[in-house]
Amino acid sequence: MLILYGTEGCHLCHDAQTLLNHLGLAWQDVDIIDHEDLLENYGARIPVLQLQSRELDWPFQSQDIMRFLNDPEA
Repeated sequence: MLILYGTEGCHLCHDAQTLLNHLGLAWQDVDIIDHEDLLENYGARIPVLQLQSRELDWPFQSQDIMRFLNDPEA
């Protein structure tokens, strides 16, 4: 499952959600604000996409997302 780490009120997170929706991808939104460990790990990096143990930090565009999903070495 593709996970998007972010938080409410983050305009970059909203941009990332728009990209994912435009690509028609299924993803789970995880708000980091109420999780101390997630906030510590992702607070300065959001939005961050995660697939299994791999992560893609912002900034990313549609082509970056597709490469991330299709190429485990990307």
